[in-house]
Amino acid sequence: METLATGIFATGILATITIGINPILAGFGGLVLSWHGLFTFIAVALSVFLVHRWGTREGMGGDPILSVAVWCIIGGIIGARVLHIIDFWGTVYQPDPIRIIQVWQGGIAVIGAILGGFAGGSLYIIIRNSDRFLSLWQRFFRWAGEPHKAPLPGIGHLADVATPAILISMAIGRIGDIINGEHFARATTLPWGVFYTHPNSPGVVRAVSHPAVAYEIILDLAVLAIIWPLRHRLRPRGMVFVLYGALYSVGRFFLSFLRVEANVYVVGLNEAQIVSLLIMLVAVPLLVYKAQFVRPSAS
Repeated sequence: METLATGIFATGILATITIGINPILAGFGGLVLSWHGLFTFIAVALSVFLVHRWGTREGMGGDPILSVAVWCIIGGIIGARVLHIIDFWGTVYQPDPIRIIQVWQGGIAVIGAILGGFAGGSLYIIIRNSDRFLSLWQRFFRWAGEPHKAPLPGIGHLADVATPAILISMAIGRIGDIINGEHFARATTLPWGVFYTHPNSPGVVRAVSHPAVAYEIILDLAVLAIIWPLRHRLRPRGMVFVLYGALYSVGRFFLSFLRVEANVYVVGLNEAQIVSLLIMLVAVPLLVYKAQFVRPSAS
């Protein structure tokens, strides 16, 4: 297997970036560990670490944060998979439904991960302390201890704390996508076009293309640069997360014009663009009518 040091090098008059790294790190029977999987794991672990660290500094309980994180991860996996399945239902999953559960073969949508993670964590916070849940616990699980309300953080507050961590993790996760060559983009003659040479790479047969995934890393870091100084200045709680959703969706909408997607829908837009528009339709009005600037020391 070629190393990172030798796998990426410059060739040709235009200094095209050639990537010859094997996208598969290791194989275990029918399971494979790819660069994409490795960097995704690192990204998720770092995100949980940062949210735990920042959240406890703001008075949240460490254990409740980790409890919510578990459901955010579960929701993120489901959301990422569901959007991908919807996009490729007719061509991939309807003829072979067993592939729905074969997550190790790839097939996730990052916007679905964001939405699913938020939904999973929010539902846990809402349900865990609801009277209905406590009543069911009293009825069926009293042997495990008396039911009580957990000291869970507020949804908006935790989402705001998590926003910078999400952006950092998204940028890290995309490194694996660049190495693997999984996301196709339009051809280019620009000096920073990428060309894949390893036979295991999905992009090996494609012409020199825009590094669209690298552009998205730049987008993530740019949004982070905007969000970071505002994380204690926007209220009510949750507006930092909403601002992130709006900014990322705008950037992703336009960057998607450089991507080559298998499926397009309304007026030639792909799934990511349609979902981005829906997020903007919710986020922008919320920011206009609810967001307020406060002093950094305000609670």
